[in-house]
Amino acid sequence: MPVLFIPHGAGPCFFMDWNPADTWDRMAAFLKGVAGTLPQAPRAIVLVSGHWLEPGFSVTGSARAPLIYDYSGFPAHTYELTYPAPGEPALAERIVQLLRDTGEPARVDPQRGFDHGVFIPLKLMFPKADIPVVQLSLRRDMDPAAHIAAGRALAALRDEGVLIVASGMSFHNMRGYGDPRYTPVSARFDEWLTAAVESGTPRREAMLRDWASAPHARDSHPPGGEEHLLPLLVAAGAGAGSDGRKVYSEEVMKTTLSAFRFG
Repeated sequence: MPVLFIPHGAGPCFFMDWNPADTWDRMAAFLKGVAGTLPQAPRAIVLVSGHWLEPGFSVTGSARAPLIYDYSGFPAHTYELTYPAPGEPALAERIVQLLRDTGEPARVDPQRGFDHGVFIPLKLMFPKADIPVVQLSLRRDMDPAAHIAAGRALAALRDEGVLIVASGMSFHNMRGYGDPRYTPVSARFDEWLTAAVESGTPRREAMLRDWASAPHARDSHPPGGEEHLLPLLVAAGAGAGSDGRKVYSEEVMKTTLSAFRFG
């Protein structure tokens, strides 16, 4: 299976009115088309979201995870959205063991539900909610090398029909959305990010470990707020040895947002 880094939009943006009305249409169309680009239907999905940070890597272990509506100020109906995909406790245990085998502490969280970085994009990508989903957290220290290594630890799952999805945003500075001053800023960072992803594995990982030195890196992901970029590093680790490429990009709310694929 390939490995994906996808944008998950702004809260429940795909399921509500927006102004302009077509703001999220192209992103939604991209997400809806993902399943058709895969070699087969996934046996399971491992998704790492920018909305779950723990001291060490954690994995959802529930057979039926609840949803976490971790957004505020949106219409009432967006708090009634459903995504009843099953979990897969055995896969959760396997992920924890793969991480521990590399010396990385990890644990199963039997109570944690799916945040909106999981269920919002998956409602578009796999609307039947019939594929088991396991969510992986980020590490709260947001160490780049650790997240690349975590992805590498999970790479073997790709050969078992498991789709690894990293859900975040290639640009995530709340002050920048809608501000035309950030249009060239986000575009320049996106150019650098694309060059990193499209490099061979050793250079790709070296560039991403040092992502904070990229042009406009901290304008695009402010210090302490890089949680929406870190899923890409997990994806890059899991995609080691595979070609990386940009598969979607557009200007949304005056900023460039992109998706990437490995393999």
